[in-house]
Amino acid sequence: MTDKLALLAFKTAITTDPFGALNSWNHTIDHCRWYGVMCGRLHRRVTRLDLQALKLSGSISPHIGNLSFLRVLVLVNNSFHHEIPQEVTHLHSLRVLGLSINKLEGKIPRNLSSCAHLIVLGLADNRLAGEIPIEFGSLVKLQVLVLGKNYLTGTIPSSIGNMSWLYCLSLAWNEVGGKIPQALGKLTKLEVLQFEHNRLSGIIPPSIVNLSSIKEFEISDNEIGGNLPANMGFALPNIEIFTIEDNRFTGVIPWSMSNATTLWWLQVGANKLSGKMPPLDRLNMLQILRVDNNNLGSRGYSDLSFFCSLTNATSLVVLAMHNNSFGGTLPECIGNFSNTLFALRLDRNLLFGTIPKIVGNLTNLQRLFLDHNRFSGTLPSALGNLYNLVELKLSYNKFSGAIPSSLGNLVNLARLYLDHNNFHGYIPSHLSECRNLVELDLSSNNLNGTIPPEIIGLSSLSILLNLSRNHLTGVLLEEVGKLNLLARLDVSRNMLDGDIPASLGSCVGLEMLKMQENSFRGAIPESMSMLRNLNEIDLSHNNLSSQIPEFFEAFHFLENLNLSYNNFEGTLPTKGIFNNVSATFVFGNDKLCARLPEFHLPKCNSRNLGRKLFLKWKLAILIFFGVLGIALVLAFMYFGWLKKKKRTKPASNSKDDSSLSLSYGTLLKATDGFSSSNLIGVGGFGSVYKGVLDENGTIVAVKVLNLMLHGAVKSFIAECEALRNVRHRNLLKVLTVCSGTDYSGNEFKALVYEFMVNDSLEDWLHPSPSPTNVDGNVQKLSLIQRINISIDVASALDYLHNNLQSPVIHCDLKPSNILLDAEMVGHVGDFGLAKVMIESPNDTKASMSSVGVRGTIGYAAPEYGMESMASREGDVYSYGILLLEMFTGVSPTNEMFRENFNLHKFVKEALPEQLLEITDPLLLQEMESHKGIGRGDAARDCLEMVYRIGVACSVQARRERMNITKVKAQLRFIRDKLHGAGFQG
Repeated sequence: MTDKLALLAFKTAITTDPFGALNSWNHTIDHCRWYGVMCGRLHRRVTRLDLQALKLSGSISPHIGNLSFLRVLVLVNNSFHHEIPQEVTHLHSLRVLGLSINKLEGKIPRNLSSCAHLIVLGLADNRLAGEIPIEFGSLVKLQVLVLGKNYLTGTIPSSIGNMSWLYCLSLAWNEVGGKIPQALGKLTKLEVLQFEHNRLSGIIPPSIVNLSSIKEFEISDNEIGGNLPANMGFALPNIEIFTIEDNRFTGVIPWSMSNATTLWWLQVGANKLSGKMPPLDRLNMLQILRVDNNNLGSRGYSDLSFFCSLTNATSLVVLAMHNNSFGGTLPECIGNFSNTLFALRLDRNLLFGTIPKIVGNLTNLQRLFLDHNRFSGTLPSALGNLYNLVELKLSYNKFSGAIPSSLGNLVNLARLYLDHNNFHGYIPSHLSECRNLVELDLSSNNLNGTIPPEIIGLSSLSILLNLSRNHLTGVLLEEVGKLNLLARLDVSRNMLDGDIPASLGSCVGLEMLKMQENSFRGAIPESMSMLRNLNEIDLSHNNLSSQIPEFFEAFHFLENLNLSYNNFEGTLPTKGIFNNVSATFVFGNDKLCARLPEFHLPKCNSRNLGRKLFLKWKLAILIFFGVLGIALVLAFMYFGWLKKKKRTKPASNSKDDSSLSLSYGTLLKATDGFSSSNLIGVGGFGSVYKGVLDENGTIVAVKVLNLMLHGAVKSFIAECEALRNVRHRNLLKVLTVCSGTDYSGNEFKALVYEFMVNDSLEDWLHPSPSPTNVDGNVQKLSLIQRINISIDVASALDYLHNNLQSPVIHCDLKPSNILLDAEMVGHVGDFGLAKVMIESPNDTKASMSSVGVRGTIGYAAPEYGMESMASREGDVYSYGILLLEMFTGVSPTNEMFRENFNLHKFVKEALPEQLLEITDPLLLQEMESHKGIGRGDAARDCLEMVYRIGVACSVQARRERMNITKVKAQLRFIRDKLHGAGFQG
């Protein structure tokens, strides 16, 4: 009975049980049959409590100490918080204590040492602080001690050396300082030593180097120095992982390392090592070799003499030797490297000669970096055989000849850097076959001819297109308008001429535009007024003329505007960027005048200003009467149509006053009298019902407004206004509205939507608890599905924000407002709080009611609590939180988020090392099923990119948030990369 009461008290302290794991914990079932509970056969006392990975939250009840027969306590991968109760130390029979991956705080109880039979102690990935208790030295039976990823300080107690059975010691990712104790050399059974990411100093104690049992030795990111022991390879014959990167080691890599034949991971990067590389021909199991960011090499011809010895490593995946002093040429044996090679980095060295043609054998290579060397000659066409290549960087070398058209075979290529070489000839149009390119840099070469339309219109380019510092001629083609996702465009310092194409205004994602030092002429096209995201514009040293457009005044992100040395005339605008003399450059325009003397231009006289004002009024009057005339014609046509329609429309005998096509009676019948059995959701201003229309059997969703609620009518009007002129595949389609009276004469308002068979994103991310969920029978969104939905939502926002004459701000983006159709395509709905923006040069936000943005707590942008204005950036913030929630599975309203700690900080603090720990376990299961070197790395890389996008969208400062157009482009790139790695929807 004592154990049962203790377990019930334990359950009481749990505040969240999303899978209903503890539903069986009641008085009707014997406690030994409760989920996660195991009892002894004879005494029926609880011996094991295993509740790992159930998303439980709450505190650990002190009553846990009453389970006096407990031998195993595992609560790993939940959200328990507060301190570890001291009562845990009463469990003297305890063998295994697993509390890792929670939110536990405070200090580690010192009297855990009273649990003398402990074999495994896991407290990793929590928020524990203070020092490692010296008393732990008395746990002489302990075999596994894992305290990593906490906030522990102090030093490593020498008493740990008394744990003679210890084979795993992990203190990684803490703030532990001091020296590594010599006493750890007594741990003769130690196999795993993980001290990385701390503040340890001194040297590696010789006693530890002599521990022949060690298989994993990881001390990266500390302040440890000295020389590596010469006999290290002999003293550690069983070593498999040896990582010491980002420390202060000096001297050479010991030649004895060639004796460590079991080694498969060697990382010594970011130190001060020098000298030659030892021969590695016996390291046949090597998978990762990183010696980057050192002083290795002698700048001599024989520096790569060890290179061919790596051909014996048949599982080599990563070879990183960048940022050293290696000289010499690439040996032909590079073509004999393992076909598993994923990344080859030799950049920032002193290598010379040509690239051997045999490099084309490395068909699984995804990253090849040879930039910042002294390579010369032509590029071998065999590079086109590397069809899995994602990144190719050959910048800052002396390559010459033509760019081989075979590079067009690299259909997975995302980044191509050939800048700062001596390439000549035409830009090959075949590069347009690289449909996944997001960055292309061909700058600083000797390329000539015109820019191929296939390249200037390559719509996948979303980050960079740099063709500057060449000898390109001709005009900038209209196809440039297809680059509507591009962030940076640089065609400067060429010989381009003609007008700036009006289609450039379609490149709404541009943040940097450089066209200086060409021969462009004519006026700056009015269409460029759409490029509101620009923060740098350089059109200097051209032949542009006419007046400087005033729309630049409304470019609120603009930080640098250079219009120097053109033929502009008239008055320099005075607002926006033109108020900042240090950021606006207009010298060399002789016909230009200014009101501010700091521009060193002639002062505008009243005659100039009066003439300009007269022209403005004249233009305004012409526009006014022109629009008025068109409006009158349309009005006459409309009233004529109405009159005709009235004559032909049959009389209605409906009892309602509905002015639209579906009456109150029709909706009443379709929803079975607004029956609770058809209720599919309740919102802030009303309820949503499923209905079937009699006329054609169409299934619809009917949102009935509760007009007794304050703001409901305003919500109805806002939604009608917002959706009146919008059409997009990722917006929830409003079929019609009904505004009239019900059968009792009460006012009735409803919106009728297209029905979404797969409910809302909320239902998929946080399904309703049920006992079946304990067995894992929950609906799952795959990795690709989540990426697709995130692209759908970004596409909808991009359309609302940037492709309408009057942009729409949603103001309430959250999972419950994202609906999914039969194909799992996302549709943004519920525009009850939406705001239509009436933009002007001085106002790019939408005015709101006095109550400000209500939105939803956790999703609403922080500035909405301080100002009553809606903005694009506010929607982007909500999108960022939504994105983080989709991939972590954690709601922003989770009780773990208190005070200044929120979902944004939760993810930001976890990147990149704890990336998998914060990811939704359902995704981790999928990734495990795709396990493999290439696929695993691709999934992890993509997850990190997604999280960084979400973090960038949800930063506190409004203007620092990521642009939604760029978000959409990067997510599409991520999706393509996942498809290439074999992930399917």
